[in-house]
Order: sequence, then C-alpha cells, then structure tokens
Amino acid sequence: MSSLPFALLVPGPPGHPGSAARDRVADIIAVASALAFGAVMVPLGDATKPGAAIPWPVDVAIGILGAALLLVRRRHPLLVCLVLLPLGAISVMVTGAVLVALFTAAIRVRPRFLFLLGIVHIVTGVLYFLLQQDPPMDVWVDISLRSITAYAAIGWGLFLQAHRSLTQSLRLHAQQLEAEQNLRVDRARLTERASIAREMHDVLAHRMSMVSLHAGALEVRTDASPEELSAAARAIRISAHEALEELRSVIGVLRQEEPLRPEPPQPGLNDLVDLLANARTSGMAVDLVYLLPPGHQSADVGRTAYRVVQEALTNASKHAPGSQVEVLLDRPSDDLHIRVTNRLHGEPPPDDVPGAGTGLIGIGERVALAGGHVEYGPENDRFRLEAWLPWHR
Repeated sequence: MSSLPFALLVPGPPGHPGSAARDRVADIIAVASALAFGAVMVPLGDATKPGAAIPWPVDVAIGILGAALLLVRRRHPLLVCLVLLPLGAISVMVTGAVLVALFTAAIRVRPRFLFLLGIVHIVTGVLYFLLQQDPPMDVWVDISLRSITAYAAIGWGLFLQAHRSLTQSLRLHAQQLEAEQNLRVDRARLTERASIAREMHDVLAHRMSMVSLHAGALEVRTDASPEELSAAARAIRISAHEALEELRSVIGVLRQEEPLRPEPPQPGLNDLVDLLANARTSGMAVDLVYLLPPGHQSADVGRTAYRVVQEALTNASKHAPGSQVEVLLDRPSDDLHIRVTNRLHGEPPPDDVPGAGTGLIGIGERVALAGGHVEYGPENDRFRLEAWLPWHR
C-alpha cells in the first residue's frame, strides 16, 4: 500500500479504493495552507492599518471565502483560478488561496496558460500597492514577492504534473506487461491442454479399440471355451480399467488451474515391446522388424514414434480386425523411419466408424511438430502408414 505522502503527490487511478480519503486529506491541506499563508500576509501587507485598500475584516473574509472555493479546484481548476486572481488586487489574505489555485492549475491545465496566469497575479499585486494610501514597502518588493511565490507554485505544479504523467505511463506499462504475461500463460496452458488432448486421444483410442476387438471376438465366438471367455473378459476388464485410469488422470490435470504434480513419464521406443505384447494378447498378429542401431534419441522423437505405432495398431484393429500387421523401424539415413502395414479387408471402412480419419490427422500434426512428415494410404492390397522423424532434435 502506498504511503500517504506518495498518494498525495501521485494519486491512484480513478476509482482507486483510497481516492476519496486521499482527496479529503488533500483538501484539508490545501485550505489550511491557504489560510496560514494568508494569515501571515495580513500583517506583512499592513492590511490592518487605516490606509489599507479595504478594512481588514473584509480582507480576512475574502481570504476565507477564497480558501473555501479551493474545495472545487479539482473539478474546475482554471475557473477557480480566474475567480481568485482579481481578488488579489484588494485582499492580501486571499494570496494563499491564489497560490494554491495556481499550483492546482499547473497540475491540470496546459502549460501555455500558466505564464499568463502568473503575470495576472503579479499585476494584481501592483494594483494592491496602488490602492493603499501609505504602502509600507516599495512596489518592487510586492512584485518580487508575488513573482517568486507565483512561479514557485507553478513550477512545483509542473514538476508534479510531469511526475504524475511518468508514473501513470509506468503504471500502464506495468499493466500491459502483466496482461501480456497472463496472455502468454493462457496460451501456454491452452497449448499444454491441446497436447494432453492429443495424448488422451491416442491412449484412449488404443485402449478402447482393444476392448472393442475382444468384445467382437466374444460376440462371434459362440463356441469359445470357458478359458478363452475368461481370458477375453480379463483383457476387456484390464483395458477398460487402464482407459478409465488414463481418463481420470487427464481430467484431473485439466481441472487444475496450476499443475500441482509433475507430468507422468511419457512412453518411448523402449516401451514398444510392451505395446506390441498387449496387442498380441488382444488377438492381433503383429510382426516387428527393429533395425535401429544403438544410440540416443530425444524423448520427443521416442514419444512421437511410440504414438505413430500405437495409432497404426489402433487403426488396424478397428478397420481390419484379424489382419496381419507388420511394423518396421530402421534408420537408413539421419531420420528415423517407421513403416506399419496391414492387409486390407475388401470394402473401405464404413462412414459410421467412430473417429474415422481423425487419428491419422492427429498423427500428421504430431509428426510435423517433431520436424518430420507422414505418408499413408492403400498400397496394393495393404494399408501403409510411414513416418520419418529427425533422430536428433
């Protein structure tokens, strides 16, 4: 929270919680300063002598009314100044209110008017000198005193105006930086959630395709033995349980505004063996040709390669159940080459297959983000999915 002196010099933006209290304190200080300065000027200007321009009680009354007029100086700075300046020709008590009005005008009015207002204040001092029957001091003393006090008030007001403008620009700049930072955070969060959504699609599509494959086998195998039925039911239960666990984990992350736990380890090339073993357990015939030389690859490349193979197995189980699937991983050049093929089953898959085509589009986007490219489509009597990924990134 800003201290009171700083809040008086540099007020907060409109509607700030402390604006009303700050304005009340500033009004009290302005009125008190005007009255105090005027009270000092009354004896100095010999306003109590018989030769004064007006009786001193009237002079004091004008000064008090002028100080009260300062309460509206914030809304009408130039008008208050124009009303008080002529009164300086007959009242020395109002001089304090005039200086406060000049100070306020210097903060809120364009600078080109301020020099003229200072001249008017000096001229009223000459008029006050001429209206006295027996001035106690020479006219140059009145001119000097009014010049020094007037332009000191104007100069201090201009300095404060520049300081407030600088503070306001810094405040706006800080707000812009904060807004930009929040925007970057939101974008990063959306990007991360999009990545989580892709992972959820890849994982759940594979799990549910295994469930569908086993359920289909149970539907057509009416002569299955109890052991086979038990194994298929167990595979369905395990796949469904794993799918629910993955879904629960992803939803838990999406519900968090700020992640409270680290991201779980993502699969890579070393996990392909388990992936193919699960596929074979579900009844798929999968052959793997692994020709990659020993070497380190980035986690991003390994995860992307795993998802490519996973999506290919999912598509094969969904669109060509029972088909022989061949998986090839090699590195003929500086790129990792992935090739997955399976035999086509007569007619193309029906249009009502859930998510038909979306998985391949997602794989294309994922591989492109990793710096590679994808090709897929029918080739002779087989469906081919090939991807090339940079080995090192």
